Amino acid sequence: MMKAPGIDVVKIRDKKVTTVIWFLIVFLACHLLAGDAESSEDIQSRAAVVMDAATGRVLYAKNPELRLMPASTTKLMTALVVIEKANLKDVVTVSRNATNTAPTRSGLRPGDRVTIETLLYAALMKSANDAAVALAEAVAGSEEEFVQLMNRKALAIGANDTHYINANGLPGKGQYITAYDLSKIMRHAIKYPVLKEILGTKMTEISTQTGKTLFIKNTNKLLWSDEDVLGGKTGYTNQARHCFVCAGEKDKDTLVVALLGSPRRELLWRETEELMGFGSRVLNNTEEPVVYLTRVDYDAARITKAAYTKKTAARAGKKKYKSTKKKKHIVTAGKKVTKKKHIVTAKKKVTKKRQLASSKKKKRIIAKNKKAKKTDVAKKGNDDTKG
Repeated sequence: MMKAPGIDVVKIRDKKVTTVIWFLIVFLACHLLAGDAESSEDIQSRAAVVMDAATGRVLYAKNPELRLMPASTTKLMTALVVIEKANLKDVVTVSRNATNTAPTRSGLRPGDRVTIETLLYAALMKSANDAAVALAEAVAGSEEEFVQLMNRKALAIGANDTHYINANGLPGKGQYITAYDLSKIMRHAIKYPVLKEILGTKMTEISTQTGKTLFIKNTNKLLWSDEDVLGGKTGYTNQARHCFVCAGEKDKDTLVVALLGSPRRELLWRETEELMGFGSRVLNNTEEPVVYLTRVDYDAARITKAAYTKKTAARAGKKKYKSTKKKKHIVTAGKKVTKKKHIVTAKKKVTKKRQLASSKKKKRIIAKNKKAKKTDVAKKGNDDTKG
């Protein structure tokens, strides 16, 4: 009697254990999926986009149309214009203007003669600002003229929320890009085998026509740690913070990841890998595409602008106040001087008038005296005649 119930209890317990195990498996699977979804929304870069390079479909987007500074990702557009307008084997002379550009620099000197291709390696791998300016001058004669070509190319690609003011990405008023536009530009860039090759090169040596050799290393650290990454372009300025755009392959799919405004360089690498994986899962239908906006980032942009405007206005107001105050002093001083002049003039007029009156009076007295004298003489004459 006791044995049968014992067997039943064991069976029941086995069933319970099996149920618990299955429950745990399902729970963990759900938790992991939820974790993946949460991690995709935990991107600290201010803007990010994952794009399917084959179709242009957006698989993930955070603030895709938020205008931010592009930093050295600008050099991708510089390279695109150069590829279309110049012969890579052409030799150009580096100008002093190019070598005077703010760092990062390649180490080239004024008068160095190099090929267009050599300058592209320096600009895209080392992110050399002097190389970017030298390319601009070689293609268009001046950086200003070259920038016009860059903006036209951006519009032709469909990067309608992008505007450049220089060829290297150094900060300035009117220079901006969106993560969505940056992903479009990268998608277009990897269609050119030479750009794909340069962006994917870890290290190389570049030489001038005079035999000078320079060693350059790619700023994209993912080339050493992630085999999926085909190539990319980094960027950094104090205003733009850390930026990165790259192309990679996941399960035979080519993906483009664009990140703008990351607080730390290390986050670029981590977030790129996370988003590359997320994009792959979306293409494999194990994840849904994610597109969202963070009000904090949009408000931060407005607050920064407003604060800057207010601060500037406050300073301008202070200067204006000082200027006005100074002007008032000048006007007051002027008024005092004018008043003094008026007083002096009035005094002079009074003095002159008095002098004139005195002169007239004197003349009248003299005339009267003369008349009296004549009268006296006449009387005396009469008296003399009578005697």
